[in-house]
Amino acid sequence: MHYEWLDAYLLSFPGVEKDYQPVWQWFRYKVRGRLFAAVCSPGPEYKIYGGHDLVNLKCGAAEGELLRARYPDILPGFYSDKRTWISCLLDGELPEEVLRDLCGRSYALAVEKLPKYVRRELAEQPAES
Repeated sequence: MHYEWLDAYLLSFPGVEKDYQPVWQWFRYKVRGRLFAAVCSPGPEYKIYGGHDLVNLKCGAAEGELLRARYPDILPGFYSDKRTWISCLLDGELPEEVLRDLCGRSYALAVEKLPKYVRRELAEQPAES
């Protein structure tokens, strides 16, 4: 994996919790119970995803299409709604700044769906660096 910083970066957002889903073998990153990122390594039986480390991230449907057209290391979301999730290959050539931006956008999309009082609480928490 080229992105050793990814775990610490995802955990740096306010209110983020990480757990492990043994059935899927995913490390999941959630904010107040809402999933915004999942890191996994699918087996070879999963065709284009197989044998790659990847992170699944939320995104808008139109944005996902544009990203997939521009970056070969961005695929439709693995084992998730392929309209609103993308998978970024972590053993590819996706620029670090692009991946950081996508992580931040995914977090923002999850937070956007939380109640206003929770969003206020999260906004008051300092981000970890």
